[in-house]
Amino acid sequence: MNHVHSSVPTAKSKATGRGPHLSPLIQGTIGSIMVMLGSYAVGWLASVSPMNRNPLLIAIRTDYAGVVVGTVVLTVGCWILFRAWLRLGQQLAGWPEGSLVVVKRAIWSWSIPMLFALPIFSRDVFAYIGQGRLVAAGQDPYVAGISTLNNWFQLGADITWAEDETPYGPLYLIVEFAVNRMVGTSPDLSVLLFRLVAFAGVLLCMIYVPKIASLHKVSGAKATWISVANPLFLISFVASAHNDSLMVGLALAGTYYAATRRGVLGVVLIAASIGVKPITLVLLPFIGLLWAGPDAGWWRKIRYWVYTATLVAVIMAVIGWANGYGFGWLKVMLGTGTGTVIFAPVGALNAVLHGALTTIGIGTDWLLPAVKLVARLASVGLVLLLIFKGKQSHIVQRMALAFSALVILSPIIQPWYILWLLPFFAITGIRDDWQLLWVYFTTAFFIAFGAADQIFIWQFLSDLDPWVKQLSTAISWVSMAYLAFLDPRTRSLFVATLPARLRRRTTETEPSAGNNDPQVPNT
Repeated sequence: MNHVHSSVPTAKSKATGRGPHLSPLIQGTIGSIMVMLGSYAVGWLASVSPMNRNPLLIAIRTDYAGVVVGTVVLTVGCWILFRAWLRLGQQLAGWPEGSLVVVKRAIWSWSIPMLFALPIFSRDVFAYIGQGRLVAAGQDPYVAGISTLNNWFQLGADITWAEDETPYGPLYLIVEFAVNRMVGTSPDLSVLLFRLVAFAGVLLCMIYVPKIASLHKVSGAKATWISVANPLFLISFVASAHNDSLMVGLALAGTYYAATRRGVLGVVLIAASIGVKPITLVLLPFIGLLWAGPDAGWWRKIRYWVYTATLVAVIMAVIGWANGYGFGWLKVMLGTGTGTVIFAPVGALNAVLHGALTTIGIGTDWLLPAVKLVARLASVGLVLLLIFKGKQSHIVQRMALAFSALVILSPIIQPWYILWLLPFFAITGIRDDWQLLWVYFTTAFFIAFGAADQIFIWQFLSDLDPWVKQLSTAISWVSMAYLAFLDPRTRSLFVATLPARLRRRTTETEPSAGNNDPQVPNT
């Protein structure tokens, strides 16, 4: 596997540079603190939260200057964290012994401030509160939306959740109910508890990503840096408190135990992952293959597929019997969903075809359902192909591709959906060429999107809304351009991912960034 080598000091080197020295760990922590502080101005709060009566928060959340400054602090903090992540990977290039300890230290340092932030980039965590209330009220979240509850909107949930059934598994409904039992409808304490649950998922990823990477002879430090220390990963799974982190963490743990022939434990953990979000059902055939072993013939594979499916079915049936919802989650999962987003391939294709057909006067009421059906059939076909075709040594890669087929061919792709896939590709090896560049690009794109798209502004300041979103977007574009083309430290990372011919041209025409001078300050 190729690595981007840099002559900047490694984690074990001593920084003796001239001028001030800020390690990536410190830089990232500063960025994370800025994200936390910015969230107090433009992060999400339930309208009934006692924090809305805090004089300081009132001052910064109800004033034009406070909202603008908060937007700037939040967005700039995201990009400082992004740069620190780039620099951490650059300094650890070659991934010497001890690198994993440094990466894990960065994850802790960058996560802790976000544990105390207001929700940003998404407010799905408030929907968890409503679903916990549904369970406590004896209603079925797979049938009823949270609009059946009194004062549901005052507890912070987005209006899109009003009539929607929950897409989460029955195990996570138990978590939501438990939070409701512990703190009632307190929105702030509920957010904190849900964030701790999400952070537990981050810790699972931090434990099992390097373990599985080592099975594939991939640097565990590099895989953990690419995925778990990734700023989008931490923002989405700590600051946003998405339960997807628990789903991914349990899935990775199940994959590790299945790959090391502890199949029953592996399947139980995968069942728990399905119990959080049922999308990980797609992993089951591959878990069965891992459990069967590398030399298994077809009869043995079939037998272990039966073992895997039976064990998961029994576990889910027991959970469904215990909570009274049966397999209602399966019905919701098989639903086609509504809407599209333009950066999903299905959404982009629908938009192009809709415009073309409208231009020539053909009706398009049938178009979106047809495109969705074709995409779903294509994803199922790709999954089946990957189940039955491919080398035994590439089972986890095949699993990652199958998971990707379901996500990419979905009409809606949320930024954190990409984070479902990233750890599975990282543990099997991401090359330091266009593959790593794609990770940089997608991470940067969704950070820019989330920072601008999910900004809370009171209605009486609504005229400010488009301006601060444009301001955030402008900061993101300037930051991306600076890091890619002007920053003397980070631009070499992007040059290093170019083909050799283009790389030679670039390095021949630009002055040295000073990386070969051991006295250059390590900032």
